[in-house]
Amino acid sequence: MIGSRPFAYLSWSLMTDARSALWHSRHIAAFGTLAMATSGFGQTFFVAVFGAEIRGAFELSHTAYGTLYSLATICSAALLLRAGRWADDWPLARAAAVAVLLLAGGCLLVGLAPHAAVLALGFFLIRFGGQGLIAHLAIVSAGRYFREHRGKAVALAAMGIPLAEASLPIAGAFLLGLGGWRLPWGVAAAVLLVVALPLLIGLARRAGPAPDADVAQPQSATDVGEPRHFTRGEALRDPGLYLLLPAVLAGPFIITAILFHQTAIAELRDWPLERVAAAFTTYAAGHLAMLLVAGGLVDRLGAHRSLPLALLPMAAGLTVLSATTADWAPFAYLGLTGLSQGWIATTSGAIWPERYGTRHLGAIRSVAQATMVVATAAAPLLLGFLLDADWSVGAIGTALTAGTLAVALLAAFAPAPAQPGRLPR
Repeated sequence: MIGSRPFAYLSWSLMTDARSALWHSRHIAAFGTLAMATSGFGQTFFVAVFGAEIRGAFELSHTAYGTLYSLATICSAALLLRAGRWADDWPLARAAAVAVLLLAGGCLLVGLAPHAAVLALGFFLIRFGGQGLIAHLAIVSAGRYFREHRGKAVALAAMGIPLAEASLPIAGAFLLGLGGWRLPWGVAAAVLLVVALPLLIGLARRAGPAPDADVAQPQSATDVGEPRHFTRGEALRDPGLYLLLPAVLAGPFIITAILFHQTAIAELRDWPLERVAAAFTTYAAGHLAMLLVAGGLVDRLGAHRSLPLALLPMAAGLTVLSATTADWAPFAYLGLTGLSQGWIATTSGAIWPERYGTRHLGAIRSVAQATMVVATAAAPLLLGFLLDADWSVGAIGTALTAGTLAVALLAAFAPAPAQPGRLPR
């Protein structure tokens, strides 16, 4: 019932208790969803619509085009490590305005680019402003403004991605047919400046200042003294961070790799492309369905306990991929992967404020976000290397399953953080 009426369910979730944190801070909840949807203009699923036309216009080979895009992505991740602090130091409205202006400027550069060098700069701006900064602000704001209902708030913010996936590629393809590949980028810039910018600024201002009371609480009997927020340096000295981070990155890394090379996987498995295209509906359905329930699960179990569990559907899906070529296999493995995608997105947004507090959340989360961007840039290259080395789909699926289970175990046994003052220097 919930899966068939997602928007009715979301409305019910927000209105059930007028005193709940979700309803009281509904403007910031709406900000998170809209900001994440806005990031779609800088996400690969939108850019990919125009890949063939852009390559042809600038006479770029597949390798040159992929390298240009990957380098722009990696450079945006490096800058996000510094700019992530804007979420802590600037008013939310100002940070959102800068992110949207950068994203809109990048769209204009891509659409007007006379040379591949200008195209590269445009790609850098859309990746930094879109996939990087505005998406970062969406999750940080949800994690900072909410505590009791943090999982639900992060899930609502993450809902912006499937909304963008469902609308932007179709709109881009329609405009592409009307006026060529440059037209959609000009329209995207106009939508960002005329619609997204004033809405995000208005929602951020109505949300008011973020609460200051949320701190990282002691998590073991040996913790003493008054708890306080962790700085990024203190979080980076926490050994548990490095046990949790691989589990946070595993989902984006594996999902990017298998989706990017889905055509090659289909050919090796003798699956018609039409069947694989149809199977993507189960991926989208699983992604959306899990977003609707993952928030409650994270709020009940805690983000740390939820993270290893969130990886299990993907491990099951990869097992199906490696074990069978049956007609139902693409539907099963993509559907299970979609379930993990929704659960991981919610859990990874809630785990850092749960563990380290919220005052320096932007700086701390920027490390995970930047690392994720680099991982998603490297994932297609690594899987492409394995395919070129004649690895079978079964071997690839088995290796990815083993890696997923291994990082889930690491996360499960990550120790609670010591109080900041007790961390090694």
